[in-house]
Amino acid sequence: MKKKSFLVIGLGFFGASVARTLYGMGHEVLGVDNNAEIVRNMMDDVTHVVQMDATDMEAMHSLGVTNFDVVIVGRGSNLEDSIIITLNLKQLGARYIVAKALSNIQSNILMKVGADRVVFPERDMGVKVAHSLISQTIVDYIPLTADYSIVEVSTPAKMFGKTLSELGLKTMMGINILVIKRGNNLIVSPGGADRLEEGDILIVMGREDRLDYFRP
Repeated sequence: MKKKSFLVIGLGFFGASVARTLYGMGHEVLGVDNNAEIVRNMMDDVTHVVQMDATDMEAMHSLGVTNFDVVIVGRGSNLEDSIIITLNLKQLGARYIVAKALSNIQSNILMKVGADRVVFPERDMGVKVAHSLISQTIVDYIPLTADYSIVEVSTPAKMFGKTLSELGLKTMMGINILVIKRGNNLIVSPGGADRLEEGDILIVMGREDRLDYFRP
């Protein structure tokens, strides 16, 4: 995996989580926050962390934002700050800007002022939790589009002992099983002869209405 460099602006719950995860995966992460206590608490969790007012364009310029592969703006709770920071980053030549948003209106504004991608962490987590609550078999849920999703599911009892060919999920329902997780082993791109066992975890892609097949 190629090591990348990330600048994470705003180290609240979202920003800190992203920064720690990226650093834990071996990437270089510079964290920025205007709160001295937060900066102190993050010192051991990222490559480097600085206390700075991210709305100050001159201060941001001193960080050399063009040197980072991705800049993440995690200040979604304050729309004015998010707009100023995103606009300044764009003017400073940031390569790729990911901004946090709390609403569609906020998302539209951030895209117009320079964000390359907008994420909705609270909404997306809410969707994941809702799907996990309505089905005991769903482990994780990733929406791809309005119609298609990837889900990580426990293999339903009705599928135990059957091969993928016997189930006919792809041919009859357009459901693709991407990975079978069996204990510590992974079967990637399983074939029609692979037989499902009790305890298997499946990573599956398909239309939302077809994925109901995996719900009890």
